[in-house]
Parts: sequence; structure tokens; C-alpha cells
Amino acid sequence: MGYALKETEYRYRAYTKNGKWEKGSLTTDKYISIHEGSNVFHYGQALFEGLKAYRTKTGEIQLFRPDLNFIRINEGLRRLVAPELPEDLFFDGILEVVKANIDDIPEYGKGQSLYIRPFVIGQGMNLGVKPSDEYLFSVFCAPVGTYFAGGLEALSFVTTDYDRASANGTGQVKVAGNYAASLYPRSLAKKAGYAGVIYLDPLTHSKIDEVGAANFFGITHDNILVTPVSSSILPSITKRSILYIAEHMLGMEVEERDCFIDNVDEFKEAGACGTAAIITPLKSITHKGKVTQFGDGKVGPTIKKLYDILVGIYYGDIEAPEGWIQKI
Repeated sequence: MGYALKETEYRYRAYTKNGKWEKGSLTTDKYISIHEGSNVFHYGQALFEGLKAYRTKTGEIQLFRPDLNFIRINEGLRRLVAPELPEDLFFDGILEVVKANIDDIPEYGKGQSLYIRPFVIGQGMNLGVKPSDEYLFSVFCAPVGTYFAGGLEALSFVTTDYDRASANGTGQVKVAGNYAASLYPRSLAKKAGYAGVIYLDPLTHSKIDEVGAANFFGITHDNILVTPVSSSILPSITKRSILYIAEHMLGMEVEERDCFIDNVDEFKEAGACGTAAIITPLKSITHKGKVTQFGDGKVGPTIKKLYDILVGIYYGDIEAPEGWIQKI
């Protein structure tokens, strides 16, 4: 099963009726039966979120910044012209699924967690190119290990001429089509011996956009943490948290600005960040045959500090900034 360690028993389903969301409920049915003409199959009206539940040393269960997942999924639904989720429905789905599968949340100390996947799809007979009349909201989960098999180690990436998303398109929302577009360039990079791809901005192909399905960040030689700005970048909750930790807990300067690929050697450390991978240090970036290595090619000291603080917050070992943790 790869990243997932096993399947869980319970998931949550809710549907719209006359354009409004109805209350959902738990089910043990892992399969969804919908009409063959459903929009999700033909016009891609589908988006999802990803968040995790962690077990602390004392056995408590906690979620990391789920309020931001709620905000982001509704931003995506507005972009897809689908009905927004009420706050009580979104959190009812999350909490019911976590509680029902609580025995599958990995023990503290293993570096594992319960990955939670809320998603919305358009369904019902719909051959016209238009928003669906009916929608499904579902939440399922699975215990997961580390995204990359080696844990926290520096990996090599390569730039690609393919685009993950278009400028002013759907790159800023978590729609399924963005990930479908990434599969081919990723497969090419893997065949060439790289961990994944670096996407450049779709307008000029001169600036770093994202690292595969994660956000990019770098540490300059004068110790400033920098992340790119672009209309095609997904606003990562992990990146937002790293920026805060760097500025308020490590006393670093932070900047959100253009990161030109031809000037990538301005960074002494670089990394990718996201819910699944947490932080992945970059060993090197290869661009048009030129290899730029960061530091000694191993996990840099600043990235190690950021990772340790973030993971410490996840598992309750480090006190989180106010409002970041929701206990279950």
C-alpha cells in the first residue's frame, strides 16, 4: 500500500440535496456508487484536503491546524463553483472518522500518524460542461509512515519543462487535476534517478514554483528563510507554519519573493514541505544539466531545527502557538 500502512474500517459520507449539504454519517462501505455521467469522471470537478491526527506521549489525540484545511477546501469549492461546506459538517466528518478509527492511530514514538483525507466530488448525470447538480463530501483515513522511505534525508531533484498548473489557473487550490498533471513528469524524473521534479513558473520557466506536490523554501547564506510567490502555488499549511516558526521561534528573517532558478546557489539549504512529507531536505537541484548542491549534500542545521520543532508540536512535545492544535 506504500505510504498508507493499512486501511481503516470507518469513513464519513454526506450529500447535497437541492444544492444544500445534508448531515452526514459514518459507513464501513469503502466503495462509492455513482452515475457514469458524473462530472468527476468527465470534467474533473474534484478536490481534496490532507491533514493528520497524532498521538502524544500521554496518549492524547490532536489535530494540527485543521481550521486552515477548512478555509482552504472552501476556497477550492468556490473555484470549482461547488457549494461550500458548512463548518459544522466539515469538522463533524473529521472528528467522527478519527474517533471511529482511534485504535488505528499509531503509537507515540514511531514517527507515524493518521492521515485524514476529506474530499468533494461532483456526481449525478451531467453531460453538459457545467457545475454538477449533486455533490458528495467524504472523509476517510489511514495510518501512515514516512512519505520517503529513508525518513529525514536530503534528496536530489531535477527541473522539468512540464507545468503542474497554469498561471491564474487552479494551482492555488487542491484540485485533483493538478496531481494528474504531475504524474508524467514525476515518472520521468524517477526513471532518471531523481526523487522528483522542481516545477518552474508556467509563464517564464525562470522561477521555482513547487517541488513535486510540496512547497519550496530555501535558507540563504545570510540566514534568511525564503519561499516563492506565484499565482500557481498551493498555499501550504506546513509552509505557513514553517515561516512562523523561523521568524518567531528561531529569530530568523523571512521573505516571500521570487526564487530564480539561475540564482538557486543563493541558498545554503533548501527543502520541500507539505502535510505528507512534512519537510524534505533537498540535496541538489539539476537544471539544464547543471547540478547545484546545497551545503555538504546532507540535512542542513536550520532545516533540522525546523523539522524538530514542527514534529515536536505535532506530537505534543513542544508547546504550540495559540490555536494551532485541536485536541480530540
